Amino acid sequence: MSCARRKTSFKCSPARGRWMPPTNRDRWHSAAMLNPVWVRTFLALIDHRSFQAAAEQLHIAQPTASLHIQKLEEQLGASLFHRSRTGCDPTREALNFLPYAQSIRRANERALAAISGERLRVGASSNIGIYLLQPHIRSYLQARHPSAFEIVIDRNPSIAAKLEHGEVDVAVMEWWDNRSGFRSKHWRREPVVVIVPPDHPLAARSKIDRECLAGFELLGGESGTGTGRLLAKFFGDSPQMPRISLELGSTEAVKQAVKAGIGISLVLASAVTDEVTAGTLRAIPFLEPPLHKDLFVIWRIAVSGAPVPTFAGHLLGV
Repeated sequence: MSCARRKTSFKCSPARGRWMPPTNRDRWHSAAMLNPVWVRTFLALIDHRSFQAAAEQLHIAQPTASLHIQKLEEQLGASLFHRSRTGCDPTREALNFLPYAQSIRRANERALAAISGERLRVGASSNIGIYLLQPHIRSYLQARHPSAFEIVIDRNPSIAAKLEHGEVDVAVMEWWDNRSGFRSKHWRREPVVVIVPPDHPLAARSKIDRECLAGFELLGGESGTGTGRLLAKFFGDSPQMPRISLELGSTEAVKQAVKAGIGISLVLASAVTDEVTAGTLRAIPFLEPPLHKDLFVIWRIAVSGAPVPTFAGHLLGV
């Protein structure tokens, strides 16, 4: 006997103004989930523009590939391809669906990997992934095969979005907004320094303060790193807070611009270790209170009491 009594829902027919049972199509759209096998066939057909080539890639028969697309079109209620003798071209609806199909494929791959324990995907903001994380990855992989680990380096907002959508298992970022469903742990406090070329008037200084920095404009690096918020907090209500004169998009671009004498900037101290050693840049720390960024390790809380992801535990020493 069924554990629950089957419920029958009804809908109102606009034509007759009375309640009518839902059609099979109504039930299909309200209850069905997209089949990842059909989505995989859709993506193969997008790549090859040929049912035969897509079927060969997927090691299935061509009629099976055609059936997958037909079922997907029925479920979506839209035609996805213009068929012709020369091939298949995606419709506007197919192009709108494409990023979601790609996300479904990635989620499917991540789910399978999570269950098997075969692979961990870590997202890191650019500065952390490039300048701080590599020694920790090396030590983490000493007892593991490299194929068990993948790192994605991107802008802070992009990494946060990937964590939100389940595209990375662990994120290491320069800020976190404490959104629900995730756990964040403070990883380390990284000093922020002013960088100038060796011949700059500030180059001889061993420390810098608010008043001195207020007279300069700064070159901006990657957006979304929280540097603007850091400066606003550091200067408080002072009207002399330096302004960002030029956005360059990355710390590497900023370093090259400072070397060329275009301006000065703020960066994580770890981002200019090589340049300071080589003498191509000067890094000037702040007087008390020092300027720093707090870096965080974040992961999704699947269920209460779930273990800390292995790489997060490696970074945090737990």
